[in-house]
Amino acid sequence: HENYEDDYLSEYGDECIQIDGLYRCWDIHIPDKLDNKYPLVLDLHGWGDTVEDQKNISGFQSLADTDDFIVIYPQGSILPSTGQPHWNDSGWTSESPANDIDFISSLIDWAYAEYQIDLSRVYATGKSNGGKMSYHLACNLGYRIAGVASFGGSKTPNTYATCSPNQPTAIVHIHGRDDTVVPIDGNGRSTPLTDMIDYWKNYNACDQETIFALPDLNNDGYGGSLYRYHSCLNNVAVELFLMEQIAHDWPTDLNDYDIIAADEIWNFLQQFNINGRIAQ
Repeated sequence: HENYEDDYLSEYGDECIQIDGLYRCWDIHIPDKLDNKYPLVLDLHGWGDTVEDQKNISGFQSLADTDDFIVIYPQGSILPSTGQPHWNDSGWTSESPANDIDFISSLIDWAYAEYQIDLSRVYATGKSNGGKMSYHLACNLGYRIAGVASFGGSKTPNTYATCSPNQPTAIVHIHGRDDTVVPIDGNGRSTPLTDMIDYWKNYNACDQETIFALPDLNNDGYGGSLYRYHSCLNNVAVELFLMEQIAHDWPTDLNDYDIIAADEIWNFLQQFNINGRIAQ
């Protein structure tokens, strides 16, 4: 990327560093009232998308202003074979030039140096490929990740086979039953949803399950189900929102689904830090 640094900066983020010869960029949203020790949410875009795409759909900025946390939108690098932005979630290891684990770790260091974030409250979330990368971070950079929230992105088979977290980890996953990009039954690039959720239930030693019916708020005749796994180590939890009539679209207040993903994600993640559930 050395020949188009200015274009890359303008299209893919306000801040950039160079890692292994690649310009790695990001945008950051700072809450209106900034203080030390704020939590950090890393919000990762989907395959082929940009930071602007994720900022426009995810809805974390207004929450950050209200609830006092920082959001960083990292930009995935360009996959040479397709020319599209991506995350090296271990499904693309054979051809991706990016070390995204190092990139995200460097981003956390940068955020701490610039804003003195609460290092015990760093969360990874994302859509699709970004959701898969969030799980990849929990498995390979777990000592820095307090919780993960994924929409429409299961673990890749390689992440599933080699996952090695550092501590019990809070997990919330949102998935549409009609998702054909990352189907709930899995495919060559995605672990079946039941296997992925079972992994986190077992790793966190959760021994209770509660199932809630989610109401049909948009009157389309369909709602969803919330599967909550609790009584886990360090009092973390694992939650799965399985939604009817949703495909691969991030649920917001603009697309008239039965949940707002950002609200559910932040309501869940904010309960935990790297040591488990935060005492009230």
